[in-house]
Amino acid sequence: MQIVLPIEDLRPGMFVDNVHKHKSDAGIKIKSRGMVRDEAIIQKLIDKGVLELTIDFTQSDIPVPQKYQQPAEPVTEAPQTPEEPAAKNGMDGSLSTARSKPKSKAKTVSKEQTLQQEFAVAMQKFEKNNRQIQSLYGDVTSGLKVDMSLINEVSKDIVDSVLRNSNAMAILTRIKDKDAYNWRHMTNCAILITVFAKHLGLQHHIIEQLAMGAMLHDIGHAKLPQGLINKPGNFTDLEYRAVKKHVAQSLGLSKGESGITPIMLDMIINHHERLDGTGYPRGIKDDALSTAARMMAIVDVYDAITSDQHHKEADEPINALRFLLSSKKQFDPILVQRFIKCMGVHPVGTIVKLTNERLGLVLEGNKHAPTAPLVRVFYNTKHLHHVTAKDLDLSESDIKVIASVRPLDYQINLSRLLRDQLLI
Repeated sequence: MQIVLPIEDLRPGMFVDNVHKHKSDAGIKIKSRGMVRDEAIIQKLIDKGVLELTIDFTQSDIPVPQKYQQPAEPVTEAPQTPEEPAAKNGMDGSLSTARSKPKSKAKTVSKEQTLQQEFAVAMQKFEKNNRQIQSLYGDVTSGLKVDMSLINEVSKDIVDSVLRNSNAMAILTRIKDKDAYNWRHMTNCAILITVFAKHLGLQHHIIEQLAMGAMLHDIGHAKLPQGLINKPGNFTDLEYRAVKKHVAQSLGLSKGESGITPIMLDMIINHHERLDGTGYPRGIKDDALSTAARMMAIVDVYDAITSDQHHKEADEPINALRFLLSSKKQFDPILVQRFIKCMGVHPVGTIVKLTNERLGLVLEGNKHAPTAPLVRVFYNTKHLHHVTAKDLDLSESDIKVIASVRPLDYQINLSRLLRDQLLI
């Protein structure tokens, strides 16, 4: 719930989504979103001429005040976006200032579709786009330039699908193929960051840039020796130094090309940087890292951990989320929390074992009960056979999730399962 309230009613524990009104002669406007931690921040806002703010009580630490528990007027101002100068700090709970600038007109998007309505379209696009990106990857390896029009087309397909339904494309990222990791990682990251950006409420034109930046963030791998990239074992120190050069290669392939924006270049350059300065290539840290770079770092690591590669098997999403959560010095902890809320404890497309000796395919998360998603029950683990599919909302059942399982543990072909269960 978002409510516009005057500055005198602002209290510590409230989450500011944006500034709704400020003095006409103030000359500046508070740009970034974040939690009001103490009275000092409130005084700072007063000093800057803020009159009214939009508070997001779904992210606040305190309840809606009694006098505001009547229906409020809808909020029309756009949320904070990574392109704005103060976005570096806005996600970590602090509030900062930046010069006002005009807002761009939001793009109209297709209305929301059900999972099954969108899945057929998403699967067709996903398979076609992966074939095209595989071909593009091969072209770049052979010395050709990146086809930016194709990258842009694929990115837009992903954004349009996710905005119609967040789960259809996200489910497809669960299909693993170590021999296709290099180009599927590009597509998967674009899908995941789009889902994340939609969850954060970012503007359409920013989401499109994030998707395209994710498509390009590792394209430099195509310029490295492919025997090195696909090496089965761990890298030596010398090999790892060579692999790190993919950042510069990605930048060289993208910089100056038509349609490339500062947000995209930022994501390419900084997706391996870490908050504590232990990343590469420059070892920058803290406020030097933008929101877009922080988001890209989270998505990149999450997909890498949950994907089959030549040197390792895929780990389950819940373990990837635990890793991100435990690495607070490296990854933005507030963004990680929001990513977990976005993905769910058991992300869509995950197969979970239930207390009734059945397997369920996670179809939809539950924001209010993260451990109790909507699942489609399809397999009997006691007698090892498929059963008539039935949807089950675990939040309304005594049945619980025991653990997530790998499809191969039960000789399940995930791609075939998804087709059988989700295609209308």
